[in-house]
Amino acid sequence: MTQTQSNPFLLAADNSPELLPLLRRRPSLASAQDDHGYSLLHAAASYNHIDLLRSILVEFKVPVDLKDEDGETALFVCETVECTRLLVEEFHADISVRGEDGKTAWERIEAEGDFPEVAAYLLSREEIKDHSGNNGANGTTSQSNIISQAPPLPEGLSIDIGTMAPEDVGDEVVDPEFKRRVEELAARSDFQDEEGQRQLRELITEAVRGQIVEDREVRQRTS
Repeated sequence: MTQTQSNPFLLAADNSPELLPLLRRRPSLASAQDDHGYSLLHAAASYNHIDLLRSILVEFKVPVDLKDEDGETALFVCETVECTRLLVEEFHADISVRGEDGKTAWERIEAEGDFPEVAAYLLSREEIKDHSGNNGANGTTSQSNIISQAPPLPEGLSIDIGTMAPEDVGDEVVDPEFKRRVEELAARSDFQDEEGQRQLRELITEAVRGQIVEDREVRQRTS
């Protein structure tokens, strides 16, 4: 038996068809780590073997945040957005993990400068996490937080968010289509999840931007 055939880490790097049968015969190998803590998970992520990565996580239940000797998870070795998104969005990898040098995956990848798209994606996820951490005790996002997450408004324009009950908002204040879309979004089961809150922020941003453009056009016509 050759070294490649006997070494699961080399098989993972090559995405060899021999690996999964080997792991099914010896499941403990799926979570094995070498002398430096390097795992099959790290290897599959590093070489962008998406199907293998998913199999290791789903079939063999290897923890997505398995760390090597430097305290780094598979996120630290991702070289494509596809792989990074899989770990973060499908398997909920912890983007806040810091290695022994104190850096998160985003900070490490950004500092090395080799994979800017991956760094940009991880930064966007960190920003989403930071914003969602501002939720109230009841787990809902306040109107002021939603507006604060929208892109900056033009200079000299501000928005004052007061406290209003739903019954205080009449149809003359809220555009019916906007109100319908908000109610439709709020009725979804994933409304409080990251994706639901992301779509809500986009909806608020779209409404605010649209009103800005409309007001500007009205002023131009009447000036």
